[in-house]
Amino acid sequence: MTDDNHHKQSVSRISIAPMMDWTDQHCRYFFRLLSPDVRLYTEMVVDQAILHGDPDPLLAFDPFEHPVALQLGGSEPDTLEAATRIAAGFGYDEINLNIGCPSNRVQSGRFGACLMAEPRRVADCVAAMRASVQVPVTVKTRIGIDDRDDYEFLTAFIETVAAAGCNYFVIHARKAILTGLSPKENRSIPPLKYATVYRLKQDFPDLTIVLNGGIGSADDVRQHLEHVDGIMIGRKAYSDPYLLAELQAQVTISTPRTDWYPPKRNDIVRSMADYAERQLASGVRLHHITRHMLGLFAGQPAARRWRRYISEKGQQSGAGPEVLLNSLSVFDIAA
Repeated sequence: MTDDNHHKQSVSRISIAPMMDWTDQHCRYFFRLLSPDVRLYTEMVVDQAILHGDPDPLLAFDPFEHPVALQLGGSEPDTLEAATRIAAGFGYDEINLNIGCPSNRVQSGRFGACLMAEPRRVADCVAAMRASVQVPVTVKTRIGIDDRDDYEFLTAFIETVAAAGCNYFVIHARKAILTGLSPKENRSIPPLKYATVYRLKQDFPDLTIVLNGGIGSADDVRQHLEHVDGIMIGRKAYSDPYLLAELQAQVTISTPRTDWYPPKRNDIVRSMADYAERQLASGVRLHHITRHMLGLFAGQPAARRWRRYISEKGQQSGAGPEVLLNSLSVFDIAA
């Protein structure tokens, strides 16, 4: 389809992973200030929640966030198709199906990583979702589950799902252990196997393959981009968000930019104060915004003092955007 081909050509080479309780709309707005081109992902939204509740608080986002993708969780083609159709009306640039989350709550709903064992079902889900939208439908998955972690298992899954029209896969380079490990442990204990993802790109050159897992520096990104089409960064983007500005400056993420310069951290704080003022007017508490910003000055002098300031002041009753503006004074004290 032409939409998918266009997506393949204009894809962001760097994206930020969907992270539960983290990548909400306030976090995404903050990340967008740091980089105009990285692709942002929502937290995973369950299809049933969209169908049986008010979709607005789940799906609404600021136009400034583009390019932004919605990640959906589900396992039934008809409910995923219906949720995808509703979500498309909100203007997302991509709909991503979660086949990577190993949490018990997700498994009990029969979706997430356990669906790697059911490639036909995933293919049916992808086909149904694609039928209802013009934007690309993509899949985020692992390299295997439990003892089913041989390369043949992975390639059979990819082949089956690609035949349903998915040409874009985000691969977390770890397998998922569905019993015995917590979701947090599943992000660190199973070993990273980057070579497996590199091999996948070699064997499926026509597919867009994006690597996820354990990426912590600009050097990591540059090295991996020699082997795959794109990189998805997770926890590192949250703990050290200014990395996004550095990557924007050092790596051509989508189209070359000659009019962009890395923003100063102080200017990001002032921009977030303006954003907070608008959000507080609609009932948002400042802490829901500032909690995503704690890593902004990571590695800088007085970073800990600044983090403590906005963490403590941001949670106080009636806290407003002045907390962010006044927080910059800690650097004068440190000087």
